[in-house]
Amino acid sequence: MPLNPRLAEVTDRIVVRSATRRAAYLDQIRRAAEEGPARTHLSCGNQAHAYAAMGEDKADLAGGRTPNIGIVTAYNDMLSAHQPYEDYPKLIRAAARKAGATAQVAGGVPAMCDGVTQGRVGMELSLFSRDVIALAAGVAMSHNCYDATLYLGICDKIVPGLVMAAASFGHVPSVFVPAGPMPSGLPNDEKSKIRNRFAAGEIGRDELMKAEMAAYHGPGTCTFYGTANTNQMLMEFMGLHLPGASFVNPGTPLREALTVAAVNRAAEITALGNDYRPAGEILDERAFVNGIVGLMATGGSTNLVMHLPAMARAAGIDLTMEDFSDISAIVPLMAKVYPNGLADVNHFHAAGGLAFMIGELLEAGLLHPDVRTVAGDGLALYTREPGLKDGVLHYGDGPKTSLNDRILRPASEPFQSTGGLKELRGNLGRGVIKSSAVAPEYHVIEAPARIFDDQEAVKEAFKRGEFTADTVVVVRFQGPQANGMPELHSLTPTLSVLLGRGIRVALVTDGRMSGASGKVPAAIHVSPEAAIGGPLARLRDGDIVRLDATAGTLEAVGIDLTAREPVVKDLSANRSGTGRELFEMFRRNVCNATEGASPLL
Repeated sequence: MPLNPRLAEVTDRIVVRSATRRAAYLDQIRRAAEEGPARTHLSCGNQAHAYAAMGEDKADLAGGRTPNIGIVTAYNDMLSAHQPYEDYPKLIRAAARKAGATAQVAGGVPAMCDGVTQGRVGMELSLFSRDVIALAAGVAMSHNCYDATLYLGICDKIVPGLVMAAASFGHVPSVFVPAGPMPSGLPNDEKSKIRNRFAAGEIGRDELMKAEMAAYHGPGTCTFYGTANTNQMLMEFMGLHLPGASFVNPGTPLREALTVAAVNRAAEITALGNDYRPAGEILDERAFVNGIVGLMATGGSTNLVMHLPAMARAAGIDLTMEDFSDISAIVPLMAKVYPNGLADVNHFHAAGGLAFMIGELLEAGLLHPDVRTVAGDGLALYTREPGLKDGVLHYGDGPKTSLNDRILRPASEPFQSTGGLKELRGNLGRGVIKSSAVAPEYHVIEAPARIFDDQEAVKEAFKRGEFTADTVVVVRFQGPQANGMPELHSLTPTLSVLLGRGIRVALVTDGRMSGASGKVPAAIHVSPEAAIGGPLARLRDGDIVRLDATAGTLEAVGIDLTAREPVVKDLSANRSGTGRELFEMFRRNVCNATEGASPLL
């Protein structure tokens, strides 16, 4: 099938818009490639430092004739998704030796769990942790002793930060290595019901704790389709994973075989061989367009609307909200995974998963087929499915039909004809809504505004019984300059209870609502933010606000906001405590959410 002309048009304008920046970027990484890894030019003393702890690998490292693979790991025990990485370096080093290579842990990067920090002060460091991760990975790579890199990361800010670093060291081939989702536990819809009952005061904390422990019960990624699993989808659509690697459970023979295969492939694609695949060339305009297509077709996390522009900028490419909106208009929603549906990612994978979806989108002309990937040339490689045959990894044809059309449908018979995310525009600014998670009857909400300056104030008003009629809840001063743009996901149970009571309610905020954005219509990332005098700072209690996900508008009805002075809030309390003082430079220099909310690029 020929490439969809609208998709080609969006890609072409990204190429034109990015031409100067991209050309400078490619020139930079080509010059770095020509210089080669610094270890070939190091003094004997420098090399002795680099290899002192490498035991049996010392001779190969000193010889400089075999590929040396750097490992950048986000391992810690706080993230269930990352705990399996504890044993990966040992496995990788052994696999590298068998492949005629060496491997070293180049460095670690921080990785915080948004599930732990939800509703807490620590969440105000969450978004900027992405940029810290990029910086930390840059420090790891600064030794310049690596012919290829394996990036070990999965969750919300970790993968975007690692991609930013991989792009900055774009002359080095990079393979991203996942660890997979935990097996299915308590169904996500049951967990949600229990959370709502607790929010309504119907059950105690003991029952809530029992349900949460049954849902999050072991090593691996959380099984709902939030930012972590959206990241994993993205790495396949953009060609940075091996095909089929995303959703294989931890601790299984296939998971280990895929990790070993990633090591082998990293050794094959260095500049020392004949299949050199630098990360910066894989991360081209077509790869980012393919990633946005995957985001829309799966109904993925709203966080990626911020992360993708930041990742792209690191590779010399400029993405805009119009690119997301125009791609969403032509890409069908093919998947229903919680919070968009009842299934989890294990069910999605079993129904045909990414191999089926990529095959369908290629056939429909909705993906660029002619891309370079870590696996080889052409995205058709990602329609294959990995398996074990006599203990050896092999690839066969992926599924041609969905095995459960309540979870996964062909592009010709989707759940809806357009993508899962929608840009919103109007006199309140620009934002985004995860429309795929919202029932059609809530796609348009028009009601008086109730203004809050933090999420705890919303919860207190709920406890006092103050929400008795249709309401647009506005939570402002939650943007990146105000307090680091925390996720407000802990509001979901409260607002869901109001919907259940028959009250039509929506959320409007310059903060984030995370990949777990649920059934409550939420206009998020509203920009310009209130802290810099954006329209939300001019809104008042009782103003009529209309959120229209169908038309893509966000309006204060019948009001000239420009005639009002913006409310100015004392934000000094956000500047210290729990490490927040360390991030003042980030808040001061961050760009708008629509541009990636990064202080680095």
